[in-house]
Amino acid sequence: MSTSMGFPFGVSGGGRIAVSGGDDALRGKIVQILFTAPGERVEVPDFGCGLFRLVFEPNDELLEAATAFSISEALGKWLGGEIIVNGVEVTSDDGTITVEAAYTKRTDLSTEAVRVKFEEGSAWSTG
Repeated sequence: MSTSMGFPFGVSGGGRIAVSGGDDALRGKIVQILFTAPGERVEVPDFGCGLFRLVFEPNDELLEAATAFSISEALGKWLGGEIIVNGVEVTSDDGTITVEAAYTKRTDLSTEAVRVKFEEGSAWSTG
């Protein structure tokens, strides 16, 4: 099993950089892609999909479809060696935007999903 720096970044009780592995590491990578805007990383300017820009866009079905497509493309590009993207669903309802990315892990062919929810007047949450 490989390990990587924990996400979000943290320090363990012993004063070392916190690490994660397995499903936690993979979920962290997916969240990083979702929340990183293209152009935000200097050395990798096309990394990410810019999910946070949704907050400033008009809410309609076309935006939901375009966002789902860009998320699916970004996940496939940056994590294509680790996952198969099964589908991305973007929905909005009364000030809440929900993004769910379903995927199959290439290591054991198990299916998982990451859900991110933005609620009006509050921060985002993952599930």
